[in-house]
Amino acid sequence: MDVQSHREDSAGSSRHTSHLSSTRFVIPNGSGLCKGGIKKVTGWVAPPSPAAVRRASSPAASSARRAQDSRQDAGATQRAYNFSSHVISVVQLGVLDYSEGLRLQRKLVELRKAGHIGDVLLLLEHSPVITLGRNAKAANVLASPDALAVRGVEVFECDRGGDVTFHGPGQLVGYPIFDLRVHLASLDGDLRSRSFAGGGVLDTQPRKTLGAVDYVRRLEEVLIRTCGDFCIPANRLAGCTGAWTESAHVVSGLRPDCGSETRHHTSTEAKIAAIGVRISRSVTSHGFALNVNTDLSYFNLIVPCGITTKPVTSMAKELGRELNLDEVAQSLSRNFGTVFGSQMLWLKTVDALLGNSVGVPMKPPDELRRMLGEDELFLG
Repeated sequence: MDVQSHREDSAGSSRHTSHLSSTRFVIPNGSGLCKGGIKKVTGWVAPPSPAAVRRASSPAASSARRAQDSRQDAGATQRAYNFSSHVISVVQLGVLDYSEGLRLQRKLVELRKAGHIGDVLLLLEHSPVITLGRNAKAANVLASPDALAVRGVEVFECDRGGDVTFHGPGQLVGYPIFDLRVHLASLDGDLRSRSFAGGGVLDTQPRKTLGAVDYVRRLEEVLIRTCGDFCIPANRLAGCTGAWTESAHVVSGLRPDCGSETRHHTSTEAKIAAIGVRISRSVTSHGFALNVNTDLSYFNLIVPCGITTKPVTSMAKELGRELNLDEVAQSLSRNFGTVFGSQMLWLKTVDALLGNSVGVPMKPPDELRRMLGEDELFLG
């Protein structure tokens, strides 16, 4: 297992989702309310006495009413935005030097641990680099320093799990910065963990959250589904992490609309995506690398992941054509949403993360502000 982790206790939390476009919020309109927030009144109500009117119009009563209205408005705001809805923010960065990627990850991990941002998925390409995980053997770098310099390949030791791998242009790298404590070990565990106690009160029982092994299995599932979206049958390989294409004589898993587009170039399973992660205080970093249009000759410089018996392949090699990297990124994002049971929120820049840590706009919609009677209502 290509995981570097630190042990700590985890606790789950209930998640509930509502829908509206790419950002989610709910206009309060519950029991006892009708459109416009006007409370329904049934039956006859006696008019107030003159004494009650005088008490209600006193300065003390007016002040108390304003305080109560303020509390009600705050509660309405909290209900209006579904803060418990789980959102994964996605940022696509283009080509990034590996050292810059490391610095960015470390900063985001700090922010995630502090609760200043939500879960983040970084998608990017790296300039040519060989990385050595904590389990790497130097002998698995076959090329000399001079040969690497000629090809413009850097070498980095890093704190992820796993052995030696290569990153370069045409390869889609994903760095999920997730807090595993907010992810259930089972996607239907949310239903199984709930029971109703007396009086119809919802009692949420403790449930297991996502562990390191299950997390890696979900990453594999995302990669396998993404390959399937492009008519490339892929699967897991016993004893190895990552996503692997099926051998030439195996054609199971193709969608009916794929026809004969998929072309296998090897008689054995080939690695199309590598995984190596780090987990610290339940927060993940590093991630996966999917070979899309990668120049596979770079892998001749190393023993990929320390495995000598299986070749490396790419989506382009399997299909006999290059793919649009943005289309693959969109497919990855969709599959992340499905496999991790989350809404995917695409952001243009990393800076936008601080304004979207819970997946809501900084400023509520006009209709909500009008209903709450506030012109300047901001949510951080």
